[in-house]
Amino acid sequence: MTLSEVRSRFLTFYKARGHVEIPSAPIRPDNDPTTLFTSSGMQPLVPYLLGEEHPAGTRLVDAQTCFRGQDIEEVGDNRHTTFFEMLGNWSLGDYFREEQLPWVFEFLTSKEEGLGLDPEKLYVTVFSGDESTGIGADMESVALWQKLFEEKSIEAKFSSIGSEEEGYKKGMQGSRIFAYDAKKNWWSRAGVPNNMPPGEPGGPDSELFYDFGLPHDPSWGAECHPNCDCGRFVEIGNSVFMQFKKEEDGSFSQLPKKNVDFGGGLERLVAATLGDPDVFLIDVFEKARRVLEEKTGKTYGATEEDLRSFRIILDHTRAAFFMLASDIKPSNTEAGYILRRLLRRAIREVDRLGIKDAVLVEIAHGFAELYKDQYPWVADALPLIEEGLSAEERKFRNTLTTGLKEFEKLAAKGDITGENAFILFSSFGFPFELTQELAKERGLTLLETDFKSAMEAHQSQSRAGAAQKFAGGLADHAEQTVRYHTTHHILLKALQMVLGEEVFQRGSNITSERLRIDFSSPGKMSDEQKAEVERIVNDIIYQDLPVTRTVMPREEAEKLGAQMEFGVKYPDTVSVYSVGPAEASAENPRIPEAFSLEFCGGPHVANTSEIHTGGTRFKILKEEAVASGIRRIKAVLV
Repeated sequence: MTLSEVRSRFLTFYKARGHVEIPSAPIRPDNDPTTLFTSSGMQPLVPYLLGEEHPAGTRLVDAQTCFRGQDIEEVGDNRHTTFFEMLGNWSLGDYFREEQLPWVFEFLTSKEEGLGLDPEKLYVTVFSGDESTGIGADMESVALWQKLFEEKSIEAKFSSIGSEEEGYKKGMQGSRIFAYDAKKNWWSRAGVPNNMPPGEPGGPDSELFYDFGLPHDPSWGAECHPNCDCGRFVEIGNSVFMQFKKEEDGSFSQLPKKNVDFGGGLERLVAATLGDPDVFLIDVFEKARRVLEEKTGKTYGATEEDLRSFRIILDHTRAAFFMLASDIKPSNTEAGYILRRLLRRAIREVDRLGIKDAVLVEIAHGFAELYKDQYPWVADALPLIEEGLSAEERKFRNTLTTGLKEFEKLAAKGDITGENAFILFSSFGFPFELTQELAKERGLTLLETDFKSAMEAHQSQSRAGAAQKFAGGLADHAEQTVRYHTTHHILLKALQMVLGEEVFQRGSNITSERLRIDFSSPGKMSDEQKAEVERIVNDIIYQDLPVTRTVMPREEAEKLGAQMEFGVKYPDTVSVYSVGPAEASAENPRIPEAFSLEFCGGPHVANTSEIHTGGTRFKILKEEAVASGIRRIKAVLV
């Protein structure tokens, strides 16, 4: 099957079972200072898994674009990618194990509605229990899986493996269902049960593996088992059963509303339908592979060294394609730094394959065609993508020339240290791998650990700076930036009044020159809607309303309906800013006592009169799409 076919079948399957399709969240959650990218399907839905009501209901399904920067170094094998799509279905206090496991099994094995996978090739894992907390093994899932396999005339023996290390000792033992400890089959934001703070929800999960039938590689361990990394088994899906809450005394109680979170790697599922574990052989990479083969005269997979280069180029170019489409630009900081690193690694591998001309734009064209139906905004952004790829490829080829000169200067003084290698990398964009090779050619020694130590020190400083810079989405705390910050709160409420309560903030960036808000919305705003939003914001600003900060218990703030940022974990005591009370009128009959109420750390003006100093008025400069179901407004005070 193709990638589009598998995605479409998944969405259709769950919509037929009462689920509402929700749009993919942006790949860059720029209202969350704790992370640069959306790295899982669960990430945008955490507030709803923790109890907030979702406007689309209790049964949801989606395909979420994701990026995991920690997997950059893993790319080169047959299954790791930095960018991927995660298919997800969700139950928010609705159905549980009894419906979830039969449905996911039916989707995987049904030829009519699902993927038609051979059930003989499916293996599952469950939670083995945790003695320290008294939480028992997930035998309910074991019983359900055994029944499902039995219906396919397959005997599903159960084996309690325990730890991953024990798996390499015990091996398969003729089993199909395996129980692992909390490190493998338990989910909470804090990790294993003992690490969870009081009040934190969590629960066991059940993972699905596809057996590609490859011979076991003993370098990974003496025996093969589902969690072995030798390549025989590939995880294709995981159902999380969020059913427990940790109490103050360390015990665990059942949640009054239990949730289901399923995530399935789209690319891996497509590979399973093809019976080939190499995700780079699925259709989405076909045109890009062909370009590389034509430019190099080499065949994909002919040699191991070239195969790794092919895969890095294919993965990194696709990831860069989506980043550029999401208005991320190459830079030396934060998300832009990751994008630049991806592109420069890809260009270095292009060089290894002997291609000396610009080629990334040609590779990217294939992705635009294949993703345009599900994500039409990427096709619209193609000119921006082409410009970004061309400029970075041109710059880096110049960088390689400059970097070689700097390397020679440093090499002439003696050994290249880890710090020197990092300077070459960070200041000149010179790849560490290339520095290592040239040092080796000259009989010099360069340890990767020294380079990593220098990089980790730099990253630690960068993370600290980024967290401070993006606190509250503000670039700084200048007076005009603070005015825009309070206006941003008023704007969000105005959008909800005009477009509906289902509007939620999905990103923000505020400077002393303008404000920007990303928000969920099904379609383009009309001129009349924009004018009405402007009118409401200006009306509130000119009422000279007090802006008040109140510290209160989080639960109380939630009951009051205070707006929260997506995916942010709030403490038990929170800071809430309210604008108002405002005056209701014939024109604005829906204005509540407090016009705007939001969780926020500040800073804000003390009164909205500070916003319209000198007669300034709020004006929307631009309203546009930035992702499927996500719109962006840029506005100013003029």
